[in-house]
Amino acid sequence: MSYGTHIPIKTRREIDGMREAGRHVGEILLALRGAVKPGLATEEINRFALEEIQARGLISSFVGYGPGGLPPYPAAVCISINDEIVHGIPGRRALKDGDLLSIDFGTICDGFHGDSAITVPVGDIAPKPQELIETTRDALYVGIEELVPGNRLSDVGHAIEKRIVSAGFSVVRQFVGHGIGRELHERPQIPNYGKPGRGPRLVSGMVFAIEPMVNAGAHGVRMLEDEWTAVTADGSLSAHFEHTVLITETGPEILTRVPGSH
Repeated sequence: MSYGTHIPIKTRREIDGMREAGRHVGEILLALRGAVKPGLATEEINRFALEEIQARGLISSFVGYGPGGLPPYPAAVCISINDEIVHGIPGRRALKDGDLLSIDFGTICDGFHGDSAITVPVGDIAPKPQELIETTRDALYVGIEELVPGNRLSDVGHAIEKRIVSAGFSVVRQFVGHGIGRELHERPQIPNYGKPGRGPRLVSGMVFAIEPMVNAGAHGVRMLEDEWTAVTADGSLSAHFEHTVLITETGPEILTRVPGSH
């Protein structure tokens, strides 16, 4: 497994810019979470996100994004429901009581990206889906705890995988965390699995987007015809959490967490 060798170290000015971008992402995502209810069309979540982006003078990280020959992504948020793992496209579909809803959101503020994701219940859900949400959120924070100077990059994914597997769930392997800064996806790639003690040493000034994606069943992935939406191969439920995190001399600083957020 290759993690890449060159990891950008952010300057003080860049860190200040990323703090501001992260704050906007955290605040908007918190508002989106508060709007979730049965009957809400997913395109309404996207509309609200676009209104917030415009009102704050920001730029969407997602609209028009299309790496590697993919068609340009058409929305400001990725909306994934139930067996959809990531990159679901908003539309007329309405949320139903008992759904699991994942919202992935990013913005650009003065040239710097922030990126975060949450999974929330729609109305009342059963105990097992709730456990999936809680395990995935816990795994995110277990991984973040490894973001301290001197650790190896693979320590992050190892800690995440250990937490997920201990609960009887599966780590999605096709999608990974990543560096972030002036580009939405920078070096390195950060798998949510693997052996500890491998890859580059972590140092203060690195900024990563840590994002475990967890399936209730097997880890297999299937892509839909829109070329964006990834679903579980076995039809099981999936959850996704993400934060943008700065490594400091005193430990990790979560740039996309605001009061009241996950």
